[in-house]
This record gives sequence, structure tokens and C-alpha cells, in this order.
Amino acid sequence: MDLFHAVIFGIVEGVTEFLPVSSTGHLILTAKILGLSQDNFLKSFDIVIQLGAIASVLVLYWRRFLLDRAALVRVAIAFAPSAVFGLVLYSSVKHLLGSSAVVVWSLLIGGIALIVFELTHTEHSDAEKDVSVLSYRQAAVIGLFQVIAMIPGVSRSAATIIGGMISGLSRRTAVEFSFLLAVPTMAAATGLDLMKNAGSFSGDQTIFLFVGFVVAFCTALASIVLLLRFVRAHTFVSFGIYRIVAALVFLILIL
Repeated sequence: MDLFHAVIFGIVEGVTEFLPVSSTGHLILTAKILGLSQDNFLKSFDIVIQLGAIASVLVLYWRRFLLDRAALVRVAIAFAPSAVFGLVLYSSVKHLLGSSAVVVWSLLIGGIALIVFELTHTEHSDAEKDVSVLSYRQAAVIGLFQVIAMIPGVSRSAATIIGGMISGLSRRTAVEFSFLLAVPTMAAATGLDLMKNAGSFSGDQTIFLFVGFVVAFCTALASIVLLLRFVRAHTFVSFGIYRIVAALVFLILIL
């Protein structure tokens, strides 16, 4: 890896982290295109630069995290399932990060599922529109959906947004709750990986992590703002189509 690669990965992470297309899957496939092997550092790099995306959420939603205790309680409830499964399945999940096949099939199946969901789901007029007053049951349901996203290529964003809409949230509220839930989820994943691997990073690798972090932060800021505008008038069908096309292209060119 070099600085050019770090910038490319940062852009991919920032653009895709909060879209229902799987940032992890895109990072794995990007490495494949660039001819980089999925060694331990690259797997850690993919996890750690998510801190940049986390920082963008904190900048945009700092009032929620500092002043809205009710929202934080619901985020904590939704985070709990991933915390438990993440600790138990850490080694297995990291092993899957090296599998392009898992990513491609997850993109394909997830794209089909996203389209089917959008074509069959109807948002009711009484759909919950405030993160702070979600029921604990709704928060728990979203948390269980997030566990599915431990499979590379599934998309944490897609899983939590669909889980939120199924449990009775409006589209925009589900998207915003997905943003908030990303903070403890990605912070925990990054912290766990750093505890296990930080001592093995070289000086150059630390610089690559910093560059990836900064680039991911800047691009994630723009991605969040654009997604919130998009969901005001559009469904996620276009993202489902994109996932299917991307999977088929990678299936032909890589596998």
C-alpha cells in the first residue's frame, strides 16, 4: 500500500459507508482491483478508517450525542446485539474480509432483497418520525438487523434502515438512526481491532491510516448530506439495482 491507495480507500469508505451498498464490500473489491492482497494490515486499515466516517456523524449530530439522552438510550439498546456477537465472532468475521466471493454474493442477494422490500413496503402515515421516542422494541429490532451486516457485502446501513422501516420508522428517521448507531458500532469494531493489532503497524502504515481517516471524514460529510436529501423524494430501488450491476460486473471481471 502507498499514499495513493490510502486516498482511494478513504474516498471509497467515505462515499459508501452510509449508503446501502456495503462500504466493507467495496473496500475489499477495491483492493482486488488495485491488486493488493488482503493481509492483516489491509484488513485492519479497512476497519480503522471507519473512524473518519464516525467523526463526520459526530460533527453533524453533536447535539444528539450531548443533549438527547433518550436517543442515546435507544442507540445503546440497538448496539447491544452487535457488541455481543462482535466479541464472539471477531475472528470469523475478520477471516471473511478476505473473501471476494462472499462480498459479491452478498451484494447481489442484498440488492435483490432491497428492491423486493421497496416494492412491497408501504410507509404508513403514523410511521415514527422522531429518533428520541422510538420504543425499546423498535431499537432492539434494528440492533438485530445490524448483526446480519457482519457478513461482508451485506451493508450495515441497508440492514439497519430496512430493520427500522420494518419496525415502523419513517424512511428519514430510519436513515438518521442508522447514522447514530454507526458511531458506537464502528468505534467498538475499530477499538477492538486496534487493541489486537496496533502494535504491529509500522510508521508508514500509521501515516496511511491517518490519510485514509482524513479523506474518509471529508467524503462522508458530503455523503450524509446528499443521502438525507435523496431520501426525501426517492426509494432505495436505485441502490438495489446498483448492487446487482456491481455484483455482476465483479463476478465477471474478478471471480
